[in-house]
Amino acid sequence: MEVSVSADNDIEIVIEKEEGMVDWEDCAAIDKLMHEVFDQDVEDYALTVSSAGLDRPFKVMKQYQKALGTRVDVWMKGGKKVKGVLVAASEQAVTVDETLIPFEQINAVRPIIEFK
Repeated sequence: MEVSVSADNDIEIVIEKEEGMVDWEDCAAIDKLMHEVFDQDVEDYALTVSSAGLDRPFKVMKQYQKALGTRVDVWMKGGKKVKGVLVAASEQAVTVDETLIPFEQINAVRPIIEFK
């Protein structure tokens, strides 16, 4: 889950499941819980609950593990981009095709969306 709050009290909650896809009921349940805990009339906030988009960069190791065997874009520090199949991921590095790339050289890793 990723939560961001703007200076204007716009709250965005992005959720993801380990298994399966996030559906409307998942988002509605989080929305309901937030409204039960925080009175919107008193707190004066706007709330958006959504699923992690297919094009969002990976944030946690579980996302890398879930994406093993799929094609990714690796955005390197310095502007270079590497494309390939995510073969392995650890806390120190990712392996794309046969290339080991340490995280300290990476800005972001995103899945490649392919339509066939």
